[in-house]
Amino acid sequence: MLRLFAGVIVSSVLAATSAHATDADAFGFDDVAGKARQLAAEAWQAPPQIPDFLKEIEYSRYQEIRFRDDQNLWRESDSRFQVMLTPAGKYFTHPVALNEIRNGEVEPVQFARDLFTYPSEEFAKRIPADLGFAGFRLTYPLQGPDINNQFLAFAGGSYFRGVGRDDGFGLSARGIAIDTGKPGGEEFPSFIEFWLQEPAAGDEEVVVYGLLDGPSLTGAYEFTVSPGDVLEMEVRARLFFREQVDLPGYAPLTSMFYYGENTLRPTGEWRPQIHDSDGLLVTDGDSGEWLWRPLINPASLKISYLRANNPRGFGLIQRDRDFRDFQDLEARYERRPSAWVEPRGDWGAGNVVLVEIPTRSEVNDNIVAFWSPEESPEAGSSVDLDYKLKFGPAGLSGHPFGYAVNTFLGDGNRIGGGDREGAYRVLVDFEGGPLDDVDSGADVVSQVSANEDTEVLEHFVEYSEPQQQWRLSILARPSGGETMALRGFLSLEGEPLTETWTYELPPGLDIRAN
Repeated sequence: MLRLFAGVIVSSVLAATSAHATDADAFGFDDVAGKARQLAAEAWQAPPQIPDFLKEIEYSRYQEIRFRDDQNLWRESDSRFQVMLTPAGKYFTHPVALNEIRNGEVEPVQFARDLFTYPSEEFAKRIPADLGFAGFRLTYPLQGPDINNQFLAFAGGSYFRGVGRDDGFGLSARGIAIDTGKPGGEEFPSFIEFWLQEPAAGDEEVVVYGLLDGPSLTGAYEFTVSPGDVLEMEVRARLFFREQVDLPGYAPLTSMFYYGENTLRPTGEWRPQIHDSDGLLVTDGDSGEWLWRPLINPASLKISYLRANNPRGFGLIQRDRDFRDFQDLEARYERRPSAWVEPRGDWGAGNVVLVEIPTRSEVNDNIVAFWSPEESPEAGSSVDLDYKLKFGPAGLSGHPFGYAVNTFLGDGNRIGGGDREGAYRVLVDFEGGPLDDVDSGADVVSQVSANEDTEVLEHFVEYSEPQQQWRLSILARPSGGETMALRGFLSLEGEPLTETWTYELPPGLDIRAN
């Protein structure tokens, strides 16, 4: 379907008009873009920092600083949306300016100490009168007319987190990623100001504008936000580059993968799995193929480039949605949302980049995924982006094929695995999509390929009656010290039934270790 969106446009001039504007006199996206353009012409200045005692506070102590729910913005309006304000402290080390837009007019949100409660009176006395806010959280009655459910939170750098109706908070999105995983270190631009447009009674969406600033670029953002079973956000961005960036990351997502069914369980861990997301899903505009890549926790930094020209979608997905997958009553990882990006217009040639960072703890976000153009924007240029971002259950992508629900790896030289020294037995369970209509006795065929450093010794598919799934079984052996890379899907009479499952096992991550 042809859509009239700007897509990705690289230029050295700012568009003169905004197709999104409805009132020439009202504050809108072009006003934020003007501020971003002006900022880009100036040298970057680091944002002001909060006092050291707030940076060094214990996290449990920071959580005792609470916004008073009788102070929500828009609580006295007829709108079903309300706004809670986030205190500065701990990880949120610089304040952001907040504004409301009412009837097209901008009104700053003023900080006051008594908007929050504190661990003690002595602690409250140390809070500067002009401290400011770290960000905000939007609420909407998702679970009932009298319940203000938090569904979207902006706080820290350019990070924001969202949930669908039945989700708990998990992975994050960002405004931009700069040089993630590069040897010279990552740059973290930050939102420095927001404008929240007050919705009218009965409105089902709310509009938020954001101004971003960092050493290499500035940016203007418009988020049109619709909560529900799936949280949908129409995102419009205009970026102004002060400097050329080696690896710009558009529509980035950040998550955590500590271990899963495809990896060893760390010594002493009783929980079967720990992760916010268990795979990367990608579909591009050239082939129309859907690609599933299970995540790993590598022994060393791993960056993968998945070719995706004019991508139709990509996201970090949490397919494990059963409590028995995790057995964690506190974290409730089975309720963590998936996130899906649908680019608008022509984004051109580029790659979906997956960055997997080693971690020894579930408290560290170690997974990043984003799209990066083949050619980096030059200093002085601007880039326009339009995309839809969704948070919600695993099926939010509209995936039409059968999909992988389990990936198991084991030694290919033991009973049940095989009899080949140095080989791995790989099992992939598929279900859903066209597979639901395939008879268990059908001649389903496995299609498997590998990189030049991997020998595929055998592969076959069989129906799993207990699970009512189709299991792909592969015996493969990598060359000594090389990465084992596999691709596989199921077909019937020459037509694909499933997405393409892909997996890479680097040499430092030996799942056969004792």
